Amino acid sequence: MARRRKGRPVDGVILLDKPTGLSSNDALQKVKRIFFAQKAGHTGALDPLATGMLPICFGEATKFSQFLLDSDKRYRVIAKLGERTDTSDSDGEVVETREVKVDRGQLERCIAKFRGTTDQIPSMYSALKYQGRKLYEYAREGIEVPRESRKITVFSVDLLRFENNEVEMELHVSKGTYIRTIVDDLGEMLGCGAHVTYLRRTGVSNYPMERVVTLEQLQALLDQANEQGMAPSELLDPLLLPTDSAVQDLPEVNILPASAVYVLNGNPVNAGRVPETGTLVRITVGEPREFIGVGVIDQDDMLAPKRVMANQQD
Repeated sequence: MARRRKGRPVDGVILLDKPTGLSSNDALQKVKRIFFAQKAGHTGALDPLATGMLPICFGEATKFSQFLLDSDKRYRVIAKLGERTDTSDSDGEVVETREVKVDRGQLERCIAKFRGTTDQIPSMYSALKYQGRKLYEYAREGIEVPRESRKITVFSVDLLRFENNEVEMELHVSKGTYIRTIVDDLGEMLGCGAHVTYLRRTGVSNYPMERVVTLEQLQALLDQANEQGMAPSELLDPLLLPTDSAVQDLPEVNILPASAVYVLNGNPVNAGRVPETGTLVRITVGEPREFIGVGVIDQDDMLAPKRVMANQQD
């Protein structure tokens, strides 16, 4: 007999304002317990030092979390010049101290070099895997392993402040970009070394920052519901964003209810006018434009499902 899953079925996305000093997984588990959710997952880890937007997907939304992993991100970062650490942030040990002889003009010229598409070699203190183990696990044992460079794009990087050997910047970057590595590379360009002292993620995809909530706010709502004898879902669930918000950037293909039956059973359908071959699309049904999944336009210009909503197949 299948073991009954603990918790209640919850579908949707909550935008957590992750606090500093907490791992993304610890934050996820706390939110999952507050919502008493059966299934939850986050969409791209933040360093324990970092704060800010951490989308957490519940239930059916976990199927589409990969699209948030692949989305653009925005950050605000403060870097300290003159010190390099083994982790490229203030959680690490200082490994080198150098004099800072940098003026604003030199700083702005170096920052400009990061704009556009470049190759970045990930830090050893990242969660990427090598032979089944995360890189930071090797790093903690003093082992350095080969790392392949990856293409990243810095859409914008703006200098906000430069004073007392501190550099504050805002960045808009592509998936897989390590801000710590950018800061470490900037320090080497300037010849003085640098590391991150503050990092806040201010955007994921097009999610609005004003919708983020803290753990304290969620816990307060749970406590309020318990004190008033209410179901916690009455106060917590209105904070959830729709399941399809995770794929809001994909073009929409609307199909007839008769076609939806085939899509939900994994079969491609003719959807009329569709985007070009290979395009990922968000699939909706009928006039209500009910979201049922994500598909791709195949070589025959048919709509082929990739991930669909299980609870729509009943």
